[in-house]
Amino acid sequence: MQTVVGVLRGGPSREHEVSLKSGAAIIANLPEERYAVRDIYIGRDGVWHYRGRSIEPERVLRQIDVALIGLHGEYGEDGEVQKLLERFGVPYAGADSFGSYLAMHKLMAKVRAREAGLLTPESRFIERAEDSAEAVGEVIRTFHQPVVVKPVGWGSSVGVSIIGGYAPVLASVEKLFAEGASAVLVEELIRGKEATAGVVENLRGEALYALPPIEIIPPEDDFFSYDAKYSGATREICPGNFSRVVSEELRRAARVMHRALGLRHYSRSDFIVAPKGIYYLETNTLPGLTAESLLPKSLAAVGVPFQDFLSHLVNLALSR
Repeated sequence: MQTVVGVLRGGPSREHEVSLKSGAAIIANLPEERYAVRDIYIGRDGVWHYRGRSIEPERVLRQIDVALIGLHGEYGEDGEVQKLLERFGVPYAGADSFGSYLAMHKLMAKVRAREAGLLTPESRFIERAEDSAEAVGEVIRTFHQPVVVKPVGWGSSVGVSIIGGYAPVLASVEKLFAEGASAVLVEELIRGKEATAGVVENLRGEALYALPPIEIIPPEDDFFSYDAKYSGATREICPGNFSRVVSEELRRAARVMHRALGLRHYSRSDFIVAPKGIYYLETNTLPGLTAESLLPKSLAAVGVPFQDFLSHLVNLALSR
């Protein structure tokens, strides 16, 4: 008997298009002999659709055995859709609603990282737009320029900029608030190699299997921005050109953050390997699963077929 898998994709976030690609990759790679797939599209307006028609979430969720979430960004990774799945008792792969919220909130995730003993960039949290001018003044006096300006609750580097000087930094902060950011984080810029490391629970006999770290080399005139992620201009080396000691430390740190944030099933954490040490940046609870995405590349590097990984996620969700 086939397991009915609902694949959620789209969603009301700035990563709608990427989510469609992740969802399509999941749908294309779920083994047909084992799973009956239900393609559940969520519009930019938050309306759910099935078979081309709008539908109430409860109606379509009652038709599936388990959900795989191909959503990214707000609604998908901040715990909102997870609350809905929990309300209707639908098993799903990935972090629960609280773990998702915690990881998506960059300041809270940084606090957990520091409590776990990891290095993180120094930062200034700006919670209200009216505090921007005073906060940016403090940033200019405190941090070397340029600095990193980022929204607290968006993913895929959406809205992130590296910029210096009072007027440009203030303009960047005010722009984020104007675009709907709930809060803004301004961080010191840590220079070094960009790296990411994924973990998967109960894989190959390990409670938390760490995948090989990937070295990310953005274009010379860019960082690992949203455009650099998906334009094809960024080089991604897996396994990365790290020493054995650094590689093991990246794996350890990825495991540490998965546990510190209370996550489930799988995650991918981002770091900067700097002369002073390895700095934690953030954790992705629903890493991209497109052909350009990092997690599938690290799975392939250790000989785990994408189809097997998806089947593993279904089994993890059903064995909760």
